[in-house]
Amino acid sequence: MNLKALGQRAEGWQNTEPMPVLFVGHGSPMNAIEDNEFSRQWHAVGRTLPTPQAILCISAHWETRGTLVTAMEQPRTIHDFGGFPRELYAAQYPAPGSPQLAQETKNTVKKTRIEFDQTWGLDHGTWSILKQMFPNANVPVVQLSLDYTKSAQAHYDLGKELAPLRQKGVLIIGSGNIVHNLRLVTFPNSDFDFNESFALDWAIEANALFKKLINEHNHAALIDYPALGKAVQLAVPTAEHYLPMLYTIALKQENDSISYFNDKAVAGSLTMTSLTIERAK
Repeated sequence: MNLKALGQRAEGWQNTEPMPVLFVGHGSPMNAIEDNEFSRQWHAVGRTLPTPQAILCISAHWETRGTLVTAMEQPRTIHDFGGFPRELYAAQYPAPGSPQLAQETKNTVKKTRIEFDQTWGLDHGTWSILKQMFPNANVPVVQLSLDYTKSAQAHYDLGKELAPLRQKGVLIIGSGNIVHNLRLVTFPNSDFDFNESFALDWAIEANALFKKLINEHNHAALIDYPALGKAVQLAVPTAEHYLPMLYTIALKQENDSISYFNDKAVAGSLTMTSLTIERAK
């Protein structure tokens, strides 16, 4: 793309109404190709969103030392999982990338050094949900990595710095699961249906507490989540699926509203709870 085209693209990002922000509980990779209650809700959300100029996704499945942003023209579809049917490995999400959004993200964030990445692509935390929300794969997509050396506070602060992108037509999505403990996955019967609605008591307790704190705008408690007790410690044994939610709530503005979707638990120890932050109507 030449400099004139780059300038026109950047100009097109200016002065838009603030885009919504999403946190999406992505759950099983099979949700990318299955017709189920979660994927149908992703379809419905995609139809109600304003059409974005581009998408910036923070996925639980890209952890790095340092903060990276994908900057290639055509990101590959990464099948970063094992033991699933052949149909899932054949699935592709050929959305274009956006070196322009990568540069805009780097320019916007002042307190954290961001480097360009040319090798990663779109992992299943990103493409599994976008394949359902934007099935035409015609919106440019960029991923921002999770620096595993940073504190929860640092991730939240980085999320806040992304706020100007909302007014440039960029849809920011955090993708993870706020309750995510694969070691304690439990199936209520022998059919092993991962998406069957079922929750252990501690998972119900932790999920309800997270929602209460989100609704109360108690971000300090959500950042210091290990201090919230045993249920939360079981819900978040490792941080990577929880941190994308902190990016999302960090972007909430005073006149934004919060709504929830796919607010269910599966396999005992995961919740699909997702939320939309948007300008109050």
